[in-house]
Amino acid sequence: MTDPALLSRPELRRYSRQLFVPEWLDAGAQERVRAASVLVVGAGGLGGPVIAQLAGAGVGRLVIADGDTVDPSNLHRQTLYTAADVGRPKAQAAAARAQAVNPFVRVQVAPFLTAENADALVSGVSLVVDATDNFEARYTLADACTRAGREWVWGAASGTSGMLSVFGPGLGLRDVFPDPGGAESCDEAGVLGPLPNIVGGMMALEALKVLGGVGEPLRGRVWTFDALTGRVRVIGVRAASAANL
Repeated sequence: MTDPALLSRPELRRYSRQLFVPEWLDAGAQERVRAASVLVVGAGGLGGPVIAQLAGAGVGRLVIADGDTVDPSNLHRQTLYTAADVGRPKAQAAAARAQAVNPFVRVQVAPFLTAENADALVSGVSLVVDATDNFEARYTLADACTRAGREWVWGAASGTSGMLSVFGPGLGLRDVFPDPGGAESCDEAGVLGPLPNIVGGMMALEALKVLGGVGEPLRGRVWTFDALTGRVRVIGVRAASAANL
């Protein structure tokens, strides 16, 4: 159970609404989240809501890795940024916003993930969130998480559909999606603005469930969402089961 003595009075006031949730309070989830560190790879449409929500929820340390700059075409969906951020490195702009959201969170900017730095970035955190739309980086990150035995939250949004899951030892991205196949990025397929925010919010929720030890994270399951119909499916998956999605 959450021990109020371990949180300062300003922290208790800041997190009071989630501390009112019995499952969160009884599990002592706030202390676990406060002690955790999360690497978010990608600070765009998916990463923006993840960063904002994890900062707001009180994750102890956020590490943000992104190699892009803010472009005007991002602003219809990437609500972490404003027109004043155009041309600014996303990781720096995102870190500033996260710090402004919650001064109790330590926020760090990291170089974008590569094969050379992936193992070091992954090994230094409690949990990883894959919010990038760079397919090479996704699989590099997946391999590093597998080597480190680290769980990671994975999500994707393109066109009018999105999906997410929690991967880890025993079932990873390569098991379910051996290669990206004909998958298209937002630059190719487009995307409706609210969609990545919906998926990114769900990714943040899964991350908090994993870190806080509450609920049933989407381990071994893929959540899918069709924005045009509002239809949601949760599909059990196993190695090489991507054809069933």
